[in-house]
Amino acid sequence: MATRTIHSSAFVRSILTPRAAVKVPVRPLIPSSSRGLRTRAAKIPAIFTSSQAHHRPSLNPHHQPVAQGPMDVPSISRTIFIQTETTPNADALKFVPNHTVLPENFPSAFLEYLNPRSTLAPPHPSPLAAKLLNVDGVSAVFYGPDFITVTKAGDANWAHIKPEVFSLITEAVTSGEAIVNIVEGQAGEGGESEVDSLSYNEDDDEVVGMIKELLETRIRPAIQEDGGDIEFRGFENGVVQLKLRGACRTCDSSTVTLKNGIESMLMHYIEEVKEVNQVLDEEELISLNEFEKFEEKLRQQKGPGATASSSLDTVA
Repeated sequence: MATRTIHSSAFVRSILTPRAAVKVPVRPLIPSSSRGLRTRAAKIPAIFTSSQAHHRPSLNPHHQPVAQGPMDVPSISRTIFIQTETTPNADALKFVPNHTVLPENFPSAFLEYLNPRSTLAPPHPSPLAAKLLNVDGVSAVFYGPDFITVTKAGDANWAHIKPEVFSLITEAVTSGEAIVNIVEGQAGEGGESEVDSLSYNEDDDEVVGMIKELLETRIRPAIQEDGGDIEFRGFENGVVQLKLRGACRTCDSSTVTLKNGIESMLMHYIEEVKEVNQVLDEEELISLNEFEKFEEKLRQQKGPGATASSSLDTVA
């Protein structure tokens, strides 16, 4: 029993006696499953760069992101559709864009350019007409309300002219620029005509008013379909004076149109009308006289049965 007591006393003293403190490194307790995750995480490359790590998205609902560069603005494109139509005149083609040609509230139903100088002169200069008349072989440019008629010389070939004409019209319509410019307060050699001859005039008598109404409502739409237009020049002693424009101006069938079509209708509805004549400009009269001289010379050389074939031969 004594021995057990001594041992017990020694054991008590060893516990109660202070010892030098020993520093033991404290390691955090990590579950065994987490150790595997740490090992795998060390092998996975970083996904975010340092710059991205410092610019984390804000959770503030009022936060507005700042644009890092210019924003792409959707461009507005114009849809262009140009239809090409043949006319009774083999030397004239009608181009119909999905775009108005003459300006809004224009005083006339048409404009016609017969030489390059007229495309630059006031009151209605036209850059497009100037370019078209600069094409080799083009002799005239005619503007209707929503169409363009291009007339070529008799010896020119449409295969060479048409692609360039089509390209110029497409470029003019696509650019959005005005096809016809209006120079206020100036008069000159600009495109004909400045005032619509079929418009109402309070000074017209009853017969002239009826003639204009028939021309406007029944005849003009049909002629515009053929790429031309009609101009009223007067009425005297039962004779109506008219001027054909555009594709109809140099058409071989202009006399047939004038006599069998227009004259017959006017005489049917208006008993005062006895005849319809086409008015020729000074240049056309000179050309006609020169052609008649040439035809007479040809008859003398080859006999009375020899004639020359030309569009002027049918102009009355």
